[in-house]
Amino acid sequence: MTVVEGALRVAWRAFLNTLALMAVAVILSRADYQPLTFIEQVRAYTRWQEFNYEDWMLDALLLKGQMAGFSAPRYLNILEQRQVVFDYLDLVGRIQRLSSEIALIYADPQVKDPQSASADLNRQLLEARAEEARLAPLAEAVIQSQVSAVLTEMGISTLGQPIPPVLYHVTPLPYALIVSPRDRILQEANISLLPGLTLEQRVAIEDAVAQGLNRSTLVVGIGGVGVYPTMVMSTTDLNWLVEVVAHEWTHNYLTLRPLGMRYDASPEMRTINETTASLAGKEIGRRVIERFYPERLPPPPPPPAPPRDGEAPEPQAFNFNREMRITRLKVDELLAEGKIEEAEAYMEARRQFFWEHGYAIRKLNQAYFAFYGAYNDEPGGTGAAGQDPVGPAVRKLREQSPSLAAFLRQIAQVRSFEDLQKMLSAPR
Repeated sequence: MTVVEGALRVAWRAFLNTLALMAVAVILSRADYQPLTFIEQVRAYTRWQEFNYEDWMLDALLLKGQMAGFSAPRYLNILEQRQVVFDYLDLVGRIQRLSSEIALIYADPQVKDPQSASADLNRQLLEARAEEARLAPLAEAVIQSQVSAVLTEMGISTLGQPIPPVLYHVTPLPYALIVSPRDRILQEANISLLPGLTLEQRVAIEDAVAQGLNRSTLVVGIGGVGVYPTMVMSTTDLNWLVEVVAHEWTHNYLTLRPLGMRYDASPEMRTINETTASLAGKEIGRRVIERFYPERLPPPPPPPAPPRDGEAPEPQAFNFNREMRITRLKVDELLAEGKIEEAEAYMEARRQFFWEHGYAIRKLNQAYFAFYGAYNDEPGGTGAAGQDPVGPAVRKLREQSPSLAAFLRQIAQVRSFEDLQKMLSAPR
């Protein structure tokens, strides 16, 4: 750690401590203070397993500041930039393979001394991780510059610069504890938990909150977080990576505007934010691949084969989105009738039904729908949105907009679902 970094850390800690002391003073000065808000009741079960965003963001900003000083992508031509990204993705794949091989050795009952048996693989893994630490910042800088270039081409910039600048960092992501009432589907809390928690630890947290507060709970994995710099999960899939980078940058863009500022104002606002970011992430991500990595574009789906005369139509294949939508609609119906236990028994039966068709859903409950139902960027979405009208309204506004830039400028001003509906009904 340099002297400058050490000074920044000391200043940051002092700032946080000052804020904490001010908060305590305000609390103690209020005779009517009610200490146990619902979020605080949840955090009584999670406080010691929660993720610290402040420390993570400080470390990431320091890393990005160092890379900005080098401006490395400017000195690389397109072919060299592509090679950096491909080398990085290959290295991530190698780390994943080595980790899997080591895990298999420790799981093999025939191996009496797994530590010795995996010694060479562990040495290779340490070397690969050291190489990743060296190469990842450069690969991230390249992709940041490529996404920025595409945003500028698409008119989503100010004086040739996206605001805020595109910054992301690949990192182990925190888990999210989702809490919903049992009698309706509503995200009451989303608490970030430490990455690396075992399944047993996650289930214990779910069960403790569910039993202690009579709620539906689920700990989910996530692919990105829209802090700044944004957090992105490690992957070897370039298409997914650039889409998530663009998705999370869109959250940064919206955070500076009314829509993002009101993310938590209502379930509808959360859905508008997430659906907007999903639509933008896909469009921007595809444009990045088209320009810089055209050979990585996914092939279009084949057209359906026309039926032949005299032949019976093939039986309809299992469709996850369709079946999940059926599930959500039935659950909504049962909960509206006050049949909570029946709804929960139905969800468990449907979870087993999905399992039989190859979909391993660990827990299907109100919290599941409260989380996944907000991502509604495609007709049917994940099916978890049911009949929610918010996602279709966002998609309709995008269809009516001449460009993604125009769509983002307009929807960024939305302060409520009613605002969005007025935009759709306004004369064109």
